[in-house]
Amino acid sequence: MRSVCVFCGSKLGTSPEYLSAVRALGAELARRGMRVVYGGSSVGLMGELADAALLAGGEVVGVIPQLLVDKEIAHMGLTELHVVGTMHERKARMAELADGFVTLPGGYGTLDELAEVLTASQLGLHLAPCGLLDVGGYFCPLLEFFDLAVEAGFLNAEHRDLVVVDSEPDRLLDEMTRWRRPNLSRKWDPRPTDGHVKA
Repeated sequence: MRSVCVFCGSKLGTSPEYLSAVRALGAELARRGMRVVYGGSSVGLMGELADAALLAGGEVVGVIPQLLVDKEIAHMGLTELHVVGTMHERKARMAELADGFVTLPGGYGTLDELAEVLTASQLGLHLAPCGLLDVGGYFCPLLEFFDLAVEAGFLNAEHRDLVVVDSEPDRLLDEMTRWRRPNLSRKWDPRPTDGHVKA
């Protein structure tokens, strides 16, 4: 991986663990010579990520919609700042610029970004690793939901394995670097598997 897109919150959260983790990730990406791609904000975990990577000598590329530039929260000290028209364009541009994805704690926007790259991976639209930095067990309920989705027949077990998880930035990046896409032997089939297929 040469370019890693990071999804994380525009708030700092309530635990100092979140701040420590995002700073450690930013510094580690810079140390490894990996470009950081993120949402271009100067606030919350997003701003801390950028500052940590820049302080460590890394390259940071932000992608931000004009509506957030207008709110004066764009980070103006980045290596590059791409201003786009919509949130959809933002996600598409970040994906184009990255060959790996890491998600840290965040809210609706972060979850939306994670879901989009996982869905694209499931459909074979990209082959990049998708990592979760599970700080303080933040993502445990989400991972339990993924397991439930497998049990309930809405997610194939092999698609569940598309998510790489660790609680430490360096270990997560090591695992993502070694990661190879699972052999998705079964073709995607939207039909129900309980025998209740209507004629």
